Amino acid sequence: MAHIIGVVNQKGGVGKTTTAINLGAYLAEHGKYVLLVDLDPQANASSGLGVSYQDLDKGIYEALIGRHLVREIVMPTGIHGYRIAPSTQALAGANVELVDVDRREFRLSDALHEVKGDYDVILIDCPPSLGILTINGLVASDHLLIPVQAEYYALEGLGQLLNTVSLVRENIKEELNILGAVLTMYDKRTRLSGQVMQELYQHFPNKIFRSTIPRNVRLSESPSHGLAISQYDPLSKGAKAYSKLAREVLDILDE
Repeated sequence: MAHIIGVVNQKGGVGKTTTAINLGAYLAEHGKYVLLVDLDPQANASSGLGVSYQDLDKGIYEALIGRHLVREIVMPTGIHGYRIAPSTQALAGANVELVDVDRREFRLSDALHEVKGDYDVILIDCPPSLGILTINGLVASDHLLIPVQAEYYALEGLGQLLNTVSLVRENIKEELNILGAVLTMYDKRTRLSGQVMQELYQHFPNKIFRSTIPRNVRLSESPSHGLAISQYDPLSKGAKAYSKLAREVLDILDE
């Protein structure tokens, strides 16, 4: 059965989708069968892997409301063993439309149940918010990976996310585990990056990935080409960082 990892931070611009896309790519490079679920109405994970989501007539929203099975919406990514359940424009209204739906917090968990045996890892790219879609992502996940940007306001709002995780544990899913936090846009030459790392250790003792994701132009360019960094520039610093992160994640999951 697949390990389901939610990639989550309600703060935007922290490298969450970049992490979801490229972690998935390198997990596949390491021989795992991986599904990336694009749960963000902005559909950046879908476009970042070359999916023209504007032209799709079905995606993860249709799976959430039971109109299609997840197996009917998944698409290839161009990387062996790596597939995506894309977002569509219909997902933008889900925060309102799911409010009165039966088992609204469990819609994604229920939808993914049929494919848990098809993959080794399922990654969920959660929206940069704490609405019903993100709650669905948390409830469906076994583990959470939290990208944190190496900048002054990095930890702003992190307490709110951790409170939400605690509420989900107390009321819905006691076994929800924080896999760890990964520092993104890291520049070892600046004192600020070191300070953010120290503060992270206070929030997540023994839960900080050794891999740090650097600021890297090639990482920023690759989504515009619809490619993971492993396809776009496998020798770049960003590619090497995500390859290392994937190995770390696998080491933890295999424990």
